[in-house]
Amino acid sequence: MSTTFTIHVDGAAIPARPGQTIMEACDAAGLYIPRLCDVEGLAPQGSCRVCTVRDNGRCVSACTQPAMPEAVIEHDTESMNRYRRDLVTMLLHEGNHLCPGCEASGRCELQAMAYRLGITDSNRLPYLQPVRPLDASHPLWVLDTNRCIFCSRCIRASREQDGKNVFEYVGRGIHKRLAVNGNHLADTSAQEGDHAMSDGICPVGCIIRKGEGFSTPIGQRRFDKHLIGEEIENKSGRSDLSTEEAQ
Repeated sequence: MSTTFTIHVDGAAIPARPGQTIMEACDAAGLYIPRLCDVEGLAPQGSCRVCTVRDNGRCVSACTQPAMPEAVIEHDTESMNRYRRDLVTMLLHEGNHLCPGCEASGRCELQAMAYRLGITDSNRLPYLQPVRPLDASHPLWVLDTNRCIFCSRCIRASREQDGKNVFEYVGRGIHKRLAVNGNHLADTSAQEGDHAMSDGICPVGCIIRKGEGFSTPIGQRRFDKHLIGEEIENKSGRSDLSTEEAQ
């Protein structure tokens, strides 16, 4: 029996293996599906919903939905991209994302996703401007929860990779926020070498390393020349989406 089968994404036949999610099959084929809460090495959660696709007409998160033989997937369509733009716009308005003055500018995945989706003006919604705790107690990091997008990547990394529970959510609804298992970050077991505190886990500027702000010149930052997701598209030669060409 063959160990692979086919799914159909926007009319293109994509090979998949049993046990793969839709996102994993598309990644392997060089087809990028936008995502914010999903990151390599952590169990998928499907909380951001930016990776939503239609699987045989039903909206599902591509990072958690298993790929099934002959599934018909709608991904890069106007309706799906409009849905993603709405989600990213709401994330921008929910937190304090002042990109020009943010240390994470140029390497922030939320900012990069907005650029990829063509969001250049998001003034159609009111800004909530939350006032959440700013924790600068730790000698190595600052925790600015006003920028948190509730992706849970730090929570999962601390739990799954570090064997700790440094981070967790507290509260519900509009009162929900990221918290630590101590009075302050300095009171926790967070330390140098933790996966949860490493570059690439927090997708925004919520966890900032002290003493390294604005260390990379504009033009050399992660997303200055290439759109988010291009490293996946390079697998199939689809690297035709550089920011220079998109302008």
